[in-house]
Amino acid sequence: MEDENQRFSRLLTAHLDKVKQQVKKLMEAACAGDIKLFKKLAKGLDRGKGLAATVASVKDGKERGALSFAATEGQLKMCKYLVEELKIDVNDRDKEGQTPVLCAAREGHTATVQYLIEKGADPATPSTSGAALHNAAGNGHIELVKLLLSKGVDVDLQSDAGTPLMWAAGLGQEDAVKVLLEHHANFDAQTGDDNMCPLGSAVAANSLPCVELLVKAGANVNVKTGEATRYGETTPLLIAAHNGNAEIVNCLLQAGADPNAADEDGNKPIHVAATRGNRAAVEALLAVTPQIQSVPEWSVDGVIEFMQSDYRRKQQESTEAGEEANYGANLRCLLTRLEDEFKGLKQERIIPKKDLPEVTPEAKKKAADAKAKGDEAFKRNDFPRAINAYAQAINFDPTDGTLFSNRSLCWLRLGQGESALVDAKACRELRPDWAKGCYRHGAALRLLQACPSLPGRFKDAANAFYEGIQIDPENKELVTAFREAIEASREFHGTEQE
Repeated sequence: MEDENQRFSRLLTAHLDKVKQQVKKLMEAACAGDIKLFKKLAKGLDRGKGLAATVASVKDGKERGALSFAATEGQLKMCKYLVEELKIDVNDRDKEGQTPVLCAAREGHTATVQYLIEKGADPATPSTSGAALHNAAGNGHIELVKLLLSKGVDVDLQSDAGTPLMWAAGLGQEDAVKVLLEHHANFDAQTGDDNMCPLGSAVAANSLPCVELLVKAGANVNVKTGEATRYGETTPLLIAAHNGNAEIVNCLLQAGADPNAADEDGNKPIHVAATRGNRAAVEALLAVTPQIQSVPEWSVDGVIEFMQSDYRRKQQESTEAGEEANYGANLRCLLTRLEDEFKGLKQERIIPKKDLPEVTPEAKKKAADAKAKGDEAFKRNDFPRAINAYAQAINFDPTDGTLFSNRSLCWLRLGQGESALVDAKACRELRPDWAKGCYRHGAALRLLQACPSLPGRFKDAANAFYEGIQIDPENKELVTAFREAIEASREFHGTEQE
């Protein structure tokens, strides 16, 4: 027989499960715009505070309220009921800083956005997924872009992933790029950490129409981007050569792009195109690139053959060197070194998240569909589009740590360390025993380590990698990252002492 404590625990659990189901049904009613059902469900949750206070206090696991759900689905009548009768705050923000007007803008609900702004919503409120204008531009909602600009939203409003023009260009939204340029958007605006710009984003997205619009507007075709990322400095032409888009290569060359501008390893665009076997791009570059003495035969086939042979040779040498290394001994040495260097240092502790919200099969399917779109965008190097897709997936299923891991990687590729760190931590809270989560955590901290005010992040990064090694001792990627973090820490502190 159960004792009093067990009985109390059982009854409490049953009550909480019932409340969760009621909250879930309430949000579904908001999404469906069923005001009659919504009122009935809200009254069932009221414990004497009154209907307005009850609805205002009811949130899901991501702290999203009924107004955000209604706005996401464009349920204008429901929004009016919530705002005018229940006095719900139109600028209510969820955990990621997203407001109802942003949710409506992302889905292209122009009438809902206009109504919320008329009721006092601030369309420029930032979030981890941009502001309303970024989302409208990135998703090609042209009339909404025009509306937001007419309401005085800054055409160059900055976000963690750049300006609205960068989002539109990076997502191949030609019409949105056109409208933003007509409103005098800064075509050379760059993000703070990695100097990514609209032209670089358009080239990475393989969007020739966007590239042509930006070049015509006067964008700098020789802009250098990416110095804050682990991929180093690059140019639009190097990105185009990597992607193999000969039309974009020719467009950039005609606009004055320098075919001799090399990456940090000394590779010119023709080297990059040849290594990846992008024949059409090599053909376009061969005529404008001075002959390189180390290449025996200066022809399309000759350059491709030489570069691919050189690449295979380097890969083989790297593999052989790795196989010869005493992996076990190196790992033990590294771990010992870490313990010595971390002695007495207080480490940040990741606490696994509990009381996760229940996710329905339907929501999981929607999350999977959104994730698939994000994966496809990532493969095309459309990182802003991928971020947007993963954000939608997270909205449907905030319990899936993989989604936060994927979005963290996108932020890393864009050089946005702080955003990458937030998502990496969220991933680890959801999946504390996943080595990849530790890797994402450490990678974000490494990206941030150059900040003079945050020297402790060298060791924090090493610690994150170390925790990953404890989970997966045979993971050579983690071991390598761990070693590099330790060496970077030593170099940094050595320089400080000098």
